[in-house]
Amino acid sequence: MVATSHDVMPDIELYQPTDEDNALALASDLGSDGWLLAGGQDTFGWLKDRNKTPSSMIELTQIDAWKGIRETADGVEIGAVTTLTEIAKNPLIMERYGLLAKAAGVVASPQIRNVGTLGGNLNQDARCWYYRRGLDCYRAGGNICYADSPEGLNREHAIFGASRCVAVSPSDTAPALVALDATMVISSASGQRTVSAQDYFIGPARDITHMTALNDGEILTAVRLPASWANAEFYFEKVADRNVWDFALVNVAAAMKVSGGTIEDARIACGAVECTPRRLEAVENAVRGQQRTEDVATRAGEMAVEGAVPLNYNHFKVPLMANLVKRAIQG
Repeated sequence: MVATSHDVMPDIELYQPTDEDNALALASDLGSDGWLLAGGQDTFGWLKDRNKTPSSMIELTQIDAWKGIRETADGVEIGAVTTLTEIAKNPLIMERYGLLAKAAGVVASPQIRNVGTLGGNLNQDARCWYYRRGLDCYRAGGNICYADSPEGLNREHAIFGASRCVAVSPSDTAPALVALDATMVISSASGQRTVSAQDYFIGPARDITHMTALNDGEILTAVRLPASWANAEFYFEKVADRNVWDFALVNVAAAMKVSGGTIEDARIACGAVECTPRRLEAVENAVRGQQRTEDVATRAGEMAVEGAVPLNYNHFKVPLMANLVKRAIQG
C-alpha cells in the first residue's frame, strides 16, 4: 500500500493568459470549473483546507489592461487587478477619493496588501468558519445555519438582513465603493456590462451560493469612481480585534458634501453588519440639509441601527455601529 498525504496539493490546471481576450475566452470555456486567481490570498486558504477543489485556475496578474489607475473624463478608473497598496498610496486616489485610499490601506497587513488586489478583496467568499470548515450549512448546500443556532458562535456575524445565512460581507473596500457610488465593470467573452457597486453585492435571499452579481464566465475587470464625488468630505473607520490582519467587526464609509457646516448630500455604508455592504439611505435622507452638529450625528447613529437583530454573541455590534455612524456624521 502507498500512503497518501493530505498535504499534497490536488491536481489543478493553471492557465496564465497575458491578454484579456484569452482570459475571457478561458473563463467562458471553463465556466464554474475555472477559478479566477489574482493575489491568491483567499484562494490558498480554501485549497489548504480542502474546502474548494477547482479543476482549473485562471491567473489574471499578467493582464496589463486590468491593472493601474487611469483618470477619465468622468472620474477615475481602477483596474481590478491593481494591488491594494497601489490604491492606498496612489496620489490621485489619495487626493480625490481618500475614502477608498483609507479603506484599501487598512485591509489585513502590508504584506497582504502588496499582493492582494482590489478585485480579490471585493470578490472574496464568506468568512464564516462553519462554512469554511466544510460543514453542510445552507451556503454549502445543506439545510442549517450553524452560526444562527442556539449553540452557534456568531460574534462576527450579521445583525441585519439574515436569510438562512448570517455571514457578513468581509470586504473593507466594498462599503467605500458603495459610498462613492462606484460603477463595476464586468467583462465576458460576449461583451461588457456595468452595475452599481450597491447592486454588485447580493445577499442570500437572492442567491445563497454567491456574494456578487458575477455569473459564470464573467470577470470584474475595473471599477469606475465618478467625478461627482471627487474631493468630497470623507470618513472611514474600521474596528477590528487587531489593527492588522483581522477583518472588521464593523466599519463605516461616508462621503459628504458640506457647505457652511450644512450637509448638502451624503452617502453612507457600513460593512460587517449584513451579508452585503449596508447602505444607510434613511440616515442619508435624515442628515441631508442639516447642520453637522453632535445632536444630528447622535440621531443619525440611532437611526442607523433601527431594526437590527443581533445574534447570541454580537449584541455589541449595535452600539458600535451607532457610534461609528455618529462619528462619521460629526467628522
